[in-house]
Amino acid sequence: MAKKIQAVRGMRDILPEQTPLWQFVEKTARQVFQSYAYREIRTPVVEMTELFKRSIGEVTDIVEKEMYTFEDRNGDSLTLRPEGTAGCVRACMEHGLLHNQVQRLWYTGAMFRHERPQKGRYRQFQQIGLEAYGMAGPDIDLEVILVSARLWKELGIPGLELQINTLGTPGERKAYRARLVDYLQAHRERLDEDSLRRLESNPLRVLDSKNPDMAEVIAGAPALMDDLGEESRAHFQVITAGLEAAGVDYVVNPRLVRGLDYYSRTVFEWVTDLLGAQGTVCAGGRYDGLVEQLGGRSTPAVGFGMGVDRVVAVLEELGVNATDGDPQVYLVLAGDRVQAPGLVLAERLRNALPGLRLQVNCGGGSFKSQFKKADRSGARMALILGEDELQQQTVGVKWLREQRDQVSLAHDQLAAFLKEEIGE
Repeated sequence: MAKKIQAVRGMRDILPEQTPLWQFVEKTARQVFQSYAYREIRTPVVEMTELFKRSIGEVTDIVEKEMYTFEDRNGDSLTLRPEGTAGCVRACMEHGLLHNQVQRLWYTGAMFRHERPQKGRYRQFQQIGLEAYGMAGPDIDLEVILVSARLWKELGIPGLELQINTLGTPGERKAYRARLVDYLQAHRERLDEDSLRRLESNPLRVLDSKNPDMAEVIAGAPALMDDLGEESRAHFQVITAGLEAAGVDYVVNPRLVRGLDYYSRTVFEWVTDLLGAQGTVCAGGRYDGLVEQLGGRSTPAVGFGMGVDRVVAVLEELGVNATDGDPQVYLVLAGDRVQAPGLVLAERLRNALPGLRLQVNCGGGSFKSQFKKADRSGARMALILGEDELQQQTVGVKWLREQRDQVSLAHDQLAAFLKEEIGE
């Protein structure tokens, strides 16, 4: 017997009973983004490897350890996208969307990172991202955070904590970097291997270490806030004041630096304690230098990425059950002569009631077995079409979840009846 082929480690199947919750998240995000006038953009899953080296930074865990990179038949180095921002910027530059224009965009799709799989972390994961270009003021930073806050409200997720920080300008970070390196060098014997490597290339990333043995050293590090100029402080204060005015609670986390090199000024994360170590469900910030870094004109930009896998996991922990995929009506067909007429009747009902979820019994089966299928389907009612009903142009209606008497309706009464009962 041939060996069974299974899914690649860290890449999972989302089964039919699970997809309604995913659809709920995706539909809600689309509605929230549209309510703020953000438009959808779709970019390729595969990009040139150089795009991510230049945007994310060559000395990062993502580029050094986690990217799925391969050489195609032309000898070009290609990479499965590990995040969505770089591809979005590339698309906007390539199609002239950033020249003297303001853009509010969002996207969704699969991302890929070769990480150790665990709850809330997969090698193929779904991300929803939102990006805004061409606006330098703190008002758009605030709007982006408020969009994410509204998303949790619409999804019905309480208890997420908003952590925010500011990384200042590149010049301010340079001054802070020197102070931080001096401090870390003085505690060099207490740094782990990753931190020693980052000390030479990107010392701010040491603050992002998740190693508990590093917690004390990180806690004692100098604060970047002390190196901020008046303009950067004012930018940050507008955001915090706006969050307070909007009733959005937040915590200033001076150690929040984010894992990608292209961030500047505002950074933020939404975190939860429901998923163990993988507590970040959404993260983002401002990245004014990225467009120029990729060869375009200097363009202010801000955005966030949300892990759909983790948001779904939070909803599951909260006991949220989405059943939008279940049929509302199940059509039982009793007898060979009613098969084709039954399918035609179903089409007429779908034409009359767009959005109606109607499942027709296919594959035959006894009257009793069809009712068992109807009950298992989750439908609210069963329509019964037998040879007698076909001759009389009627359908029986049997309720599956309620104690109500079975009724018989003429075919031309069905659409109005279903619209009243189901609301379609």
